[in-house]
Amino acid sequence: VQRLSDGKTRNTDAVFSRDGKWVGWSSVRADSARYRVMVADASNPRSARAVLEEDGSWSAADFAPDNQTLAVTRDISVSEQQIWLVDLINGRKVQVKPSPVKIYRGSPKFSPDGKSLFYVSDEDAEYRRVMRYDIASDEEDVLTDSLPWDVETLELAPNGRAIALSVNEGGTSRLYLMDTRRGRLTAGPKLAPGEVENMRFSADSRRLGFTLNGTAGRDAFVWDMSNRAPVQWTDSEIGGLDKDGFVAPELVSYDTFDDVDGKRRQISAFVYKPKEKGRHPVLLVIHGGPESQFRPNFNAFIQYLTQELKVAVVAPNVRGSTGYGKYYVELDNGVRRLDSVRDIGATLDWIGKQADLDAGRVAVYGGSYGGFMSYASMIEYGDRLAAGISVVGISNFVTFLTNTGGYRRDLRRVEYGDERDPKMREFLQRISPLTNAAKIKKPMLISQGANDPRVPASEAAQMLKAIRANR
Repeated sequence: VQRLSDGKTRNTDAVFSRDGKWVGWSSVRADSARYRVMVADASNPRSARAVLEEDGSWSAADFAPDNQTLAVTRDISVSEQQIWLVDLINGRKVQVKPSPVKIYRGSPKFSPDGKSLFYVSDEDAEYRRVMRYDIASDEEDVLTDSLPWDVETLELAPNGRAIALSVNEGGTSRLYLMDTRRGRLTAGPKLAPGEVENMRFSADSRRLGFTLNGTAGRDAFVWDMSNRAPVQWTDSEIGGLDKDGFVAPELVSYDTFDDVDGKRRQISAFVYKPKEKGRHPVLLVIHGGPESQFRPNFNAFIQYLTQELKVAVVAPNVRGSTGYGKYYVELDNGVRRLDSVRDIGATLDWIGKQADLDAGRVAVYGGSYGGFMSYASMIEYGDRLAAGISVVGISNFVTFLTNTGGYRRDLRRVEYGDERDPKMREFLQRISPLTNAAKIKKPMLISQGANDPRVPASEAAQMLKAIRANR
């Protein structure tokens, strides 16, 4: 085993050239906002060199077939990502389709002849679609205009004749296959609920390998695309548990507090219920991010709760979650932060209407941004909650933005607001859990890692002190 990075930096996943000779990745120091995109001869650890060094979050994406160009992405926010082409000979870079408005472009893949790029974009659309970009003419074509969901990622077959798509349909992944010559899109085989990851074509372009992260575990599958069902290649070890006893979630939708197009806005949640009959206590699980989404993936903790403790789990995707279009993901940005907390109130209303859920025994749990949501829910709805759990939660947005790792500070300002602006700083202070900690009267469990570079331990320490003062 040979290390290519310097051992002192944060490094992203590597991408390889088609011939396996070259490897590319990005590197950043914990206290810096300056990223370096690195390239190395995969067989020579000492050959690593920076081909791009810029402020902002940059990642290597794909080598051109001739290994002369590297496609890289620059993340500005969850709603804005750019694709750049870096000349590996002279270091020059050029942006693909610059735009004065926010556009997401991601997952770039070079065609086999190197003349085109295929990528995912939400330009002129609510959802992310597959685009084909002609490098010489600077022209762009839409290839998937009929899908009312986000294309999460794509994989191009080595022969360039097919594209495999993973589409996020309400939190579960659906496979599609596109014929790049005819533009024909066909649905792939039906899969168990879960998230498709790591798609790869075989060298002859006839089979597709992928990982399915579902309720019963994360396993590798291979799909022979000559109309055969995918074959499961692995049976992941889960500590000797009986997979047949696992609880599968139900996807539900319910009204929240505001209207859209003249009707009440709907939010959705995955609900896990114990198999035994009766009224069950509830753990409300709120995902982090906030630009993320609860997915019905393997979760040992949830299975323990439902099977051993007979606790139901309700996991909502409140506004600000990804997967429901670019408008929905920005509904909690800046001064609208507490609107996502109001969605928790709507979730509690829905729980109260369920005969098999005990609205008098509901606790809330979340990590990172979900930890903020846990604090905020205890502040806003403490009379309806029995307890709260915050794991590496944000307790004060101003101190969080000041102390979080430099490599991610600007990304977080896009979402939460810029604390350097006096008006935004006052707003962030006013809504922060630390400012309102006196309202938390119910039991609260706080969990924190001392070395966390994203949400520093100081966030937990100051909240712990404030809540204990309520005694």
